[in-house]
Amino acid sequence: MVVHQEAAPRKSRADAERNRLHILDVAEGFFAEQGVSGAMQDIAKRAGLGPGTLYRHFPTRESLLAALIKARWEELDARRAEIEAEHGDPLEALELWLTALGGYVTVFDGLPGPLREALSDTTSPLAMTCELLVEATGEFLAAAQAAGSARPWVRDRDLVLTVLATAWVSGALLADERSGDALRAIVREGWQDPSRASESAPRS
Repeated sequence: MVVHQEAAPRKSRADAERNRLHILDVAEGFFAEQGVSGAMQDIAKRAGLGPGTLYRHFPTRESLLAALIKARWEELDARRAEIEAEHGDPLEALELWLTALGGYVTVFDGLPGPLREALSDTTSPLAMTCELLVEATGEFLAAAQAAGSARPWVRDRDLVLTVLATAWVSGALLADERSGDALRAIVREGWQDPSRASESAPRS
Protein backbone atom coordinates (compact mmCIF):
# COMPACT_ATOMS: atom_id res chain seq x y z
CA MET A 1 0.00 0.00 0.00
CA VAL A 2 2.83 2.39 0.79
CA VAL A 3 4.24 1.95 -2.70
CA HIS A 4 0.93 2.92 -4.28
CA GLN A 5 0.60 5.97 -2.02
CA GLU A 6 4.00 7.23 -3.16
CA ALA A 7 3.47 6.40 -6.82
CA ALA A 8 0.32 8.50 -7.16
CA PRO A 9 1.95 11.82 -6.16
CA ARG A 10 4.88 11.08 -8.45
CA LYS A 11 2.56 10.49 -11.37
CA SER A 12 0.66 13.65 -10.51
CA ARG A 13 3.86 15.69 -10.49
CA ALA A 14 4.95 14.15 -13.79
CA ASP A 15 1.58 14.97 -15.37
CA ALA A 16 1.76 18.53 -14.05
CA GLU A 17 5.25 19.04 -15.47
CA ARG A 18 4.19 17.57 -18.80
CA ASN A 19 1.23 19.96 -18.92
CA ARG A 20 3.48 22.89 -18.03
CA LEU A 21 5.95 22.13 -20.82
CA HIS A 22 3.09 21.60 -23.26
CA ILE A 23 1.59 24.97 -22.34
CA LEU A 24 4.93 26.69 -22.87
CA ASP A 25 5.38 25.06 -26.26
CA VAL A 26 1.88 26.03 -27.40
CA ALA A 27 2.12 29.54 -25.93
CA GLU A 28 5.42 30.21 -27.72
CA GLY A 29 3.83 29.44 -31.07
CA PHE A 30 0.67 31.33 -30.18
CA PHE A 31 2.45 34.51 -29.10
CA ALA A 32 4.70 34.31 -32.18
CA GLU A 33 1.57 34.34 -34.35
CA GLN A 34 -0.78 36.56 -32.36
CA GLY A 35 1.49 38.75 -30.25
CA VAL A 36 1.46 38.92 -26.47
CA SER A 37 -2.04 40.41 -26.32
CA GLY A 38 -3.65 37.17 -27.50
CA ALA A 39 -6.28 35.74 -25.17
CA MET A 40 -5.07 33.29 -22.53
CA GLN A 41 -8.21 31.22 -23.04
CA ASP A 42 -7.21 30.70 -26.67
CA ILE A 43 -3.86 29.31 -25.53
CA ALA A 44 -5.62 26.83 -23.26
CA LYS A 45 -7.95 25.85 -26.07
CA ARG A 46 -5.10 25.33 -28.52
CA ALA A 47 -3.27 23.27 -25.90
CA GLY A 48 -6.34 21.09 -25.42
CA LEU A 49 -6.51 21.98 -21.73
CA GLY A 50 -9.04 23.69 -19.53
CA PRO A 51 -8.42 27.33 -18.52
CA GLY A 52 -8.07 26.18 -14.91
CA THR A 53 -5.06 24.03 -15.80
CA LEU A 54 -3.43 26.94 -17.59
CA TYR A 55 -3.98 29.35 -14.72
CA ARG A 56 -2.73 26.87 -12.12
CA HIS A 57 0.62 26.87 -13.89
CA PHE A 58 0.63 30.50 -15.02
CA PRO A 59 -1.77 32.71 -13.03
CA THR A 60 -1.11 35.75 -15.26
CA ARG A 61 0.00 36.56 -18.79
CA GLU A 62 3.17 38.07 -17.31
CA SER A 63 4.07 34.84 -15.52
CA LEU A 64 3.68 32.93 -18.79
CA LEU A 65 5.80 35.48 -20.67
CA ALA A 66 8.42 35.39 -17.92
CA ALA A 67 8.77 31.63 -18.28
CA LEU A 68 9.06 31.88 -22.06
CA ILE A 69 11.73 34.57 -22.19
CA LYS A 70 13.64 33.01 -19.30
CA ALA A 71 14.09 29.98 -21.52
CA ARG A 72 15.77 32.29 -24.07
CA TRP A 73 18.05 33.95 -21.53
CA GLU A 74 20.89 31.47 -22.03
CA GLU A 75 21.08 32.42 -25.72
CA LEU A 76 21.26 36.13 -24.90
CA ASP A 77 23.79 35.54 -22.13
CA ALA A 78 25.94 33.56 -24.53
CA ARG A 79 25.83 36.50 -26.95
CA ARG A 80 26.85 38.82 -24.10
CA ALA A 81 29.89 36.65 -23.33
CA GLU A 82 30.77 36.52 -27.02
CA ILE A 83 30.68 40.30 -27.34
CA GLU A 84 32.84 40.73 -24.24
CA ALA A 85 35.40 38.23 -25.52
CA GLU A 86 35.64 39.36 -29.14
CA HIS A 87 35.23 43.14 -29.07
CA GLY A 88 37.82 45.15 -27.18
CA ASP A 89 36.35 48.53 -28.14
CA PRO A 90 33.82 49.40 -25.36
CA LEU A 91 31.81 51.58 -27.75
CA GLU A 92 31.44 48.79 -30.29
CA ALA A 93 30.66 46.30 -27.53
CA LEU A 94 27.89 48.50 -26.12
CA GLU A 95 26.34 49.00 -29.54
CA LEU A 96 26.41 45.25 -30.27
CA TRP A 97 24.87 44.49 -26.90
CA LEU A 98 22.05 46.99 -27.44
CA THR A 99 21.39 45.38 -30.83
CA ALA A 100 21.25 41.92 -29.22
CA LEU A 101 18.98 43.30 -26.52
CA GLY A 102 16.69 44.73 -29.18
CA GLY A 103 16.33 41.30 -30.73
CA TYR A 104 15.61 39.71 -27.35
CA VAL A 105 12.77 42.08 -26.44
CA THR A 106 11.08 41.74 -29.83
CA VAL A 107 10.87 37.94 -29.97
CA PHE A 108 7.10 38.41 -29.62
CA ASP A 109 5.08 41.29 -31.03
CA GLY A 110 4.07 43.61 -28.20
CA LEU A 111 6.60 42.26 -25.68
CA PRO A 112 8.27 45.67 -25.08
CA GLY A 113 5.09 46.90 -23.39
CA PRO A 114 4.96 44.37 -20.54
CA LEU A 115 8.73 44.64 -20.08
CA ARG A 116 8.52 48.42 -19.79
CA GLU A 117 5.82 48.12 -17.15
CA ALA A 118 7.87 45.54 -15.25
CA LEU A 119 10.79 47.97 -14.95
CA SER A 120 8.74 49.99 -12.47
CA ASP A 121 6.79 47.10 -10.91
CA THR A 122 8.95 44.91 -8.69
CA THR A 123 6.04 42.53 -8.11
CA SER A 124 5.79 41.62 -11.80
CA PRO A 125 6.99 38.13 -12.78
CA LEU A 126 8.98 39.91 -15.50
CA ALA A 127 10.80 42.17 -13.01
CA MET A 128 13.72 39.80 -12.46
CA THR A 129 14.35 39.52 -16.20
CA CYS A 130 14.29 43.30 -16.50
CA GLU A 131 16.81 43.66 -13.69
CA LEU A 132 19.13 41.19 -15.40
CA LEU A 133 18.88 43.21 -18.62
CA VAL A 134 19.63 46.44 -16.77
CA GLU A 135 22.58 44.85 -14.95
CA ALA A 136 24.16 43.50 -18.14
CA THR A 137 23.58 46.80 -19.93
CA GLY A 138 25.20 48.62 -17.01
CA GLU A 139 28.39 46.60 -17.38
CA PHE A 140 28.75 47.50 -21.06
CA LEU A 141 27.81 51.12 -20.37
CA ALA A 142 30.29 51.49 -17.52
CA ALA A 143 33.12 50.25 -19.75
CA ALA A 144 32.15 52.70 -22.50
CA GLN A 145 31.95 55.56 -20.00
CA ALA A 146 35.34 54.67 -18.54
CA ALA A 147 36.78 54.77 -22.05
CA GLY A 148 35.20 58.16 -22.70
CA SER A 149 32.90 56.77 -25.40
CA ALA A 150 29.61 57.35 -23.59
CA ARG A 151 28.36 60.39 -21.71
CA PRO A 152 28.86 60.08 -17.93
CA TRP A 153 25.25 60.97 -17.04
CA VAL A 154 23.69 58.15 -19.07
CA ARG A 155 22.06 55.43 -16.92
CA ASP A 156 21.79 51.72 -17.70
CA ARG A 157 18.07 51.71 -16.87
CA ASP A 158 17.40 54.51 -19.34
CA LEU A 159 19.30 52.70 -22.09
CA VAL A 160 17.11 49.64 -21.61
CA LEU A 161 14.05 51.89 -21.79
CA THR A 162 15.27 53.38 -25.07
CA VAL A 163 15.68 49.88 -26.53
CA LEU A 164 12.12 49.04 -25.51
CA ALA A 165 10.80 52.35 -26.84
CA THR A 166 12.62 51.97 -30.15
CA ALA A 167 11.29 48.44 -30.55
CA TRP A 168 7.76 49.63 -29.86
CA VAL A 169 7.93 52.62 -32.20
CA SER A 170 9.51 50.52 -34.97
CA GLY A 171 6.31 48.51 -35.09
CA ALA A 172 4.04 51.54 -35.40
CA LEU A 173 1.96 52.10 -38.52
CA LEU A 174 4.02 55.09 -39.65
CA ALA A 175 7.30 53.18 -39.41
CA ASP A 176 9.01 51.69 -42.46
CA GLU A 177 12.03 49.45 -43.02
CA ARG A 178 14.45 52.30 -42.22
CA SER A 179 12.76 53.49 -39.04
CA GLY A 180 14.50 51.06 -36.68
CA ASP A 181 18.02 52.00 -37.78
CA ALA A 182 17.16 55.70 -37.79
CA LEU A 183 15.69 55.59 -34.30
CA ARG A 184 18.67 53.69 -32.94
CA ALA A 185 21.00 56.27 -34.50
CA ILE A 186 19.04 59.13 -32.96
CA VAL A 187 19.18 57.49 -29.55
CA ARG A 188 22.89 56.73 -29.95
CA GLU A 189 23.60 60.40 -30.62
CA GLY A 190 22.16 61.02 -27.17
CA TRP A 191 24.25 58.59 -25.14
CA GLN A 192 27.44 58.59 -27.22
CA ASP A 193 30.25 61.04 -26.53
CA PRO A 194 30.24 63.72 -29.29
CA SER A 195 33.85 63.01 -30.28
CA ARG A 196 32.86 59.48 -31.32
CA ALA A 197 29.50 60.26 -32.89
CA SER A 198 30.73 60.79 -36.44
CA GLU A 199 32.31 57.33 -36.47
CA SER A 200 28.95 55.60 -36.09
CA ALA A 201 26.68 57.72 -38.28
CA PRO A 202 24.00 55.62 -40.03
CA ARG A 203 24.40 54.98 -43.75
CA SER A 204 21.61 56.26 -45.97
